[in-house]
Amino acid sequence: MSKTLLIADDEPNIVISVEYLMKREGFEVLVAGDGEEALAKIRQHRPDIVLLDVMMPKMNGFDVCQAVRADPALAGVRILMLTAKGRDTEVAKGLALGADVYMTKPFSTRELVEKVRQLVGQ
Repeated sequence: MSKTLLIADDEPNIVISVEYLMKREGFEVLVAGDGEEALAKIRQHRPDIVLLDVMMPKMNGFDVCQAVRADPALAGVRILMLTAKGRDTEVAKGLALGADVYMTKPFSTRELVEKVRQLVGQ
């Protein structure tokens, strides 16, 4: 059975390239363009991993991460924050809120694939 991955990002170019990359790696890919949609899809589909941008409309990635971690039914969902917000305080905040990995844009696609595989145990 293939693993499910949700890309939560409002930047179409990022979504297109990461979606292509992850489908090539064998993931079933879902996409959300804002934080509220991301949280709804996480609750509905229970993806194995979420690639979560911080700066999104309606609800930011920090709030989405916090909401997921506050819901015991979603305990198995891994979160990789993938964002341009790279200051130490932002990285610390993302990890403190429960992100499993925090990566900054621009990112290496090879490193992204490695981190995703580690998180889903492949």
